Order: sequence, then C-alpha cells, then structure tokens
Amino acid sequence: MADITLVADQRSEKGSRPSGRLRRAGKVPAVVYGLDSDTLMVTVPARDLGHILSGESGANTLITLKVDGDNVLTLARQIQRHPTRGELMHVDFIRIRRDVAVSAEIPVHLVGEATGVRDGGLLEQLIFNLTIEAMPGNIPVSLEVDVSALAIGDQIRVSDVPLGDGVATQVEGDTVVAQVAAPRVVTEGEEGEAVEGEAGEAATTEAAAEAAEGGDGGGDGE
Repeated sequence: MADITLVADQRSEKGSRPSGRLRRAGKVPAVVYGLDSDTLMVTVPARDLGHILSGESGANTLITLKVDGDNVLTLARQIQRHPTRGELMHVDFIRIRRDVAVSAEIPVHLVGEATGVRDGGLLEQLIFNLTIEAMPGNIPVSLEVDVSALAIGDQIRVSDVPLGDGVATQVEGDTVVAQVAAPRVVTEGEEGEAVEGEAGEAATTEAAAEAAEGGDGGGDGE
C-alpha cells in the first residue's frame, strides 16, 4: 500500500477556543505520538484529510506527515467527528515503522450468491470487520469472502477467510463470519395451535360477556 503525504503544521495553543478557530480556518487539530518519541500537537488541512479518510483504504491509509521538514509515517486513529455535521473535529496520528507489524480493522465483504439463498435460505453476515496484524505495507484494503458454495446450514469461519501473505489475526478461527440459515416455515401443527388458541380466547371472551350481562340483570331485579 502506497502512502500519501500530508503537510502538518505544529501548534502551541490547545483548548476549545483555539481549536474552534482552527476548524473555522479549515484545519483539523491533531496529535502525533508513538515510537517512544515526544508527542507533537499539529494541524492538518481538513479537506485533504477528509479525502484521504473517505478513500478506498480509509483510516488504514499510510500517511506521511511533513512536519517542519521531517517525514513521519503514521496511521490515523481516534478520529473524532461532529455528531450531527460529520465534520472532522480531532485526529490522533500514531507513528509507525515499515518493518514493525501494526493492528488494523479491515472490512469484510461477502461476494457471490450463495446456493442456499437460491434454495430459500437467508444469508447472515455476523462479522463486518476483522482485526488483523500486518506490516504497514501489507495491510489489505478489505477482505473478500466468496459465499457462492454455501448451502443451507453451511457456515464460513474466520479460519476460512483468505487473509493474504503476511497478514494474521488473533480472532479465534472457529468464529462464524457468515452463514446461510434455513427459512422459517410455519407447520400445520403450529397453525392449528394458533387457530385453537384464537378460538379459545374468543370463547372465554364470550363467556365473560354473558356473565356480565347476567350480573347486570340481577342488579335490576333488586
């Protein structure tokens, strides 16, 4: 995965008011930390960062920050957005090395039409993102899982997911990623029980109404 260069400016002020001024100027307050180096407070262009995060690799895009002439390889983490407007509010960048594995959340995409779905089953996806470990250059954009061969009752587990070279996961291999469930069928016995239950309820209601009428008549006689 190729990295993208983003220019960052160091900042000294912190707090809600200075951060608000920066956002109005089209910049996102951020911090850079990790690899036993000092934490830096920086700003990055909001539009450029937004384009990066909305790209194919999203938050797993390798970003080289140019800070005062230095190049710092990073990943964007702890991305904070405004709850209603969705604009970027703050970002943490973690320093990484190309020769040290990192952890990342990778989206899982199901491809193909399961045989069991054509037979009336229901395809259920239980895991939408998988935590993996890989060298920065080996982080996949996504993980594609072919479900074409799944019949009703079949499952795909984490151990069946093709991770690619140099990619590993600590998630248990027997964890279910997707399955084809059998269709829900109402049997004749269940229908009969439902009808009998409705009839019994109606009879009980009718008896209660007759009892109430009888009680009213006795009261009038007195």
